[in-house]
Amino acid sequence: MLRLLSFFLVLVLVLVFLVRSSKAMPLEGENSCSTDHTPQIIGSIGSVFDSSSRVGKEQKIAMELALQDFHHSTCSKLLSDIRDSHGSSALTVSAASDLIHTEKVQAIVGILTKEEAGLACEIDKIVEETPIISLTSYSSTLPSRTRLSPSLVQMGGDITLQINCITAIVGHFRWQKVTAIYEHIHDYSTEAGIINLLSNSLKRVDSEMEHQSFFSPFSSLSDPRTTIEEELKKLRSRNNRVFIVVQFSLQLAIILFEKAKEMGMMGNGYVWIVSNDIASLLDSVDSSVISSMQGVLGLKTKFEDTSKSFRDFKLKFRAKYALEYPEEEKLNPSIFALQTYDATQALAQAMQNVEDNFSSKKVLENILSSNFQGLSGKISFSNNKQSNEETFQIINVVGKSYRELGFWSPELGFSGSFIKHNGSAQEWGPVYWPGGLLTVPKGWSYSSEDRQLKIGVPAIGAFRQFVSVNYDQRMNGSNVTGFSVSVFEAAVRLLPYQLPYQFVPFYGSYDDLVKQVYQKRLDAAVGDTEIIADRYLLAEFSQPYVESGLVMVVKVEPEKKRTWMFLNTFQKEMWFLMAGMGFFVGFVIWFIEKGDNPHFNGFGSMLWFSITVLFFVQREPIKSNLARFVLAPFLLVILIVTASFTASLSSMLTVSQLQPSVVDVESLQRANAAVGCNGKSFIIRYLVRLGFKLENIRTIDSIHDYPDAFERGAIAAAFFVVPHAKVFLAKYCKGYTMTGPTFKLGGFGFVFPKGSSLASDISEAILRVRENGEVQRLETQLLSSSDCSSSPSNLVDDPRLGPEPFCGLFLVSGGISVVALFITVARLLGKRCCASTSLTITLIKIRIFRWASLTLFTPTSRGNSIQDSNTDRRQVMAIIAQS
Repeated sequence: MLRLLSFFLVLVLVLVFLVRSSKAMPLEGENSCSTDHTPQIIGSIGSVFDSSSRVGKEQKIAMELALQDFHHSTCSKLLSDIRDSHGSSALTVSAASDLIHTEKVQAIVGILTKEEAGLACEIDKIVEETPIISLTSYSSTLPSRTRLSPSLVQMGGDITLQINCITAIVGHFRWQKVTAIYEHIHDYSTEAGIINLLSNSLKRVDSEMEHQSFFSPFSSLSDPRTTIEEELKKLRSRNNRVFIVVQFSLQLAIILFEKAKEMGMMGNGYVWIVSNDIASLLDSVDSSVISSMQGVLGLKTKFEDTSKSFRDFKLKFRAKYALEYPEEEKLNPSIFALQTYDATQALAQAMQNVEDNFSSKKVLENILSSNFQGLSGKISFSNNKQSNEETFQIINVVGKSYRELGFWSPELGFSGSFIKHNGSAQEWGPVYWPGGLLTVPKGWSYSSEDRQLKIGVPAIGAFRQFVSVNYDQRMNGSNVTGFSVSVFEAAVRLLPYQLPYQFVPFYGSYDDLVKQVYQKRLDAAVGDTEIIADRYLLAEFSQPYVESGLVMVVKVEPEKKRTWMFLNTFQKEMWFLMAGMGFFVGFVIWFIEKGDNPHFNGFGSMLWFSITVLFFVQREPIKSNLARFVLAPFLLVILIVTASFTASLSSMLTVSQLQPSVVDVESLQRANAAVGCNGKSFIIRYLVRLGFKLENIRTIDSIHDYPDAFERGAIAAAFFVVPHAKVFLAKYCKGYTMTGPTFKLGGFGFVFPKGSSLASDISEAILRVRENGEVQRLETQLLSSSDCSSSPSNLVDDPRLGPEPFCGLFLVSGGISVVALFITVARLLGKRCCASTSLTITLIKIRIFRWASLTLFTPTSRGNSIQDSNTDRRQVMAIIAQS
């Protein structure tokens, strides 16, 4: 039934095409030519297409329609000679040379690459002068391996833009490694250069090309299905799951995806990205091909498909294509047909515009000066290339067709349904990935069917609580347990994929274990491995699952009762503060009371009061309320400090206090004492860098050997990393303690080869394990293995009291004393000012009276009186001025 409907549809299209052809319907904006008008032949052109491919068939139909529409609109005619390359570069070069040299065509439109055109020029010099419009993709950044033809015009897409678009997609999803798959379509092209271009472009988004898979041209393969199957087996055995298909023919791509689906490579975890060569032809493939490509991402050149000119072209194209290729079911034109139509139109218009004296140079100039709106977009040229940059439509194959995710352009980056921010896709719409997965695939997997990961574990570590290796007779193998192993297994359970692995016991040092990973003899290492700079040069570490540092563990001993032991109740700052505060408060009270209270006359009385008040034995009465206001809070301070002193001293005298036998590293170095550490760890060389002599460092292989070494006096201190020290003290908490500074280190982490993608995933899983409390639970379980961890300890780092607990009381008492001091000083200044003013007024009155009496009652002595009065006046004025 479906075939019958398809037959009638093709029949209708053919009839419509015949009717339109009889009426000579032009495209939009064109003038019709009467049927009785004799066409003027303005020249002849040649073309070279691959008629065995879908692209070649579309290009042939598009060229014939373009010449037909040109004739209908201008009543001029171009003769054409179409050659078939059969997918061979050699035949392409030969056909072009024959068309120009033998058939005398004046221009060529076809699939010649710039390398093939250059080779044709070297074979025949006439070719060098003939305009050639190339419809194949080119790279604007890669140099040509042959001499470039000066008459070559490139209208195909710039593959550099496709590479940049693919790179943007890879960078958005943060895939660190990809595999490139390409077909060596043209014998004289630079596919290797394109792969290098892709590799360099990936580095800009922190990605790399892990592998490249090469296929010979489809026409040269005797058994393409077997060839593809063998190559896919090799790719499946690798860990990378991101495949980029570039420079690939449709025929080979169909087989590629069919085989990939059969082999399970279109399932969960896989990523496939196809370039414009395939994505633009998805409208021409049947449903079985679409079914095998579910979840594929692709980029296809965007063009305007809603204009009247395109609809007219599409209708005529479908009719003519169905007439010439009735075996084809999909009839819609692709971007390659539109580019061929526009190239032919540009060439025809250029040849028509040549006036009387025809020359190839003039035709080339007319082509390069073209400026019109074609079916594929704006047609204009710069430097012999299409100047209008392509915009790519990002598609996702879903169901029976594909859907649009957005667009990418060189100027704007991602747009459309993307959330655009600084030219990058911040958020994609829902993407249907291979296998129906809705979350973004990691892009790689360790679920290779060939082998499991070999993960090394330290088999003879000093602390078996972290990694314990025992032989299991039932399993006939090693049973690996411990804290580090449990953390790793918890992280693996959170990975979004299966991770097959096996633990391999390693009987060597931790440094040698890291070197095994560096030399690729082990895929990873799990254990209590410290992250330090020396090891980081060789391998990559995960996020630390336990914080760490280098600490010193020493024996503890009872504190000796010394003669001046009572001084240890307070820190020296506290003693100085109490003495200074007592003196200051005594001074303030003495300053307030000394005028009215005879008990505070001398400076010695002030000192005596400052001392006796500390013990509440002062005998001097306080008369001023202001002085009482100062003394009250200070007495409260004395009461609290005295009670604290009594309690602290009582504790020191009655409770047995413990102290470290060694307090710091310098003491050990000065005493030339021996120290112990794990001989298979990095601690030995770390201690040497700290200044310890190598002969003073004792290697101890087991946690149980440390107490015996301490008791025998073989070591004065032991150096552990913090997690090991916690385990040791949990087991031997009585008699030992950590002391001295902690030398910060990177922590415990898992070891991976440099550049391993697994390291980042395990790091993310470790963070989640730590956030959900799993690591804390495991650590608590590790330390609670001994009841000793709950025993009380009398070890006190510093039992002396400092000023911090009493700061509030001192601030209140001191503040009140300062305020009272200011009030007293202000009162004294006020009294002195009043006394000085009264004296001045009295003196002024005496001088004025004397001056008046001398002036009024002694006239006989007028001369003398005048002199005396002047003297008195000056004295009075001086007194007034002083006052």
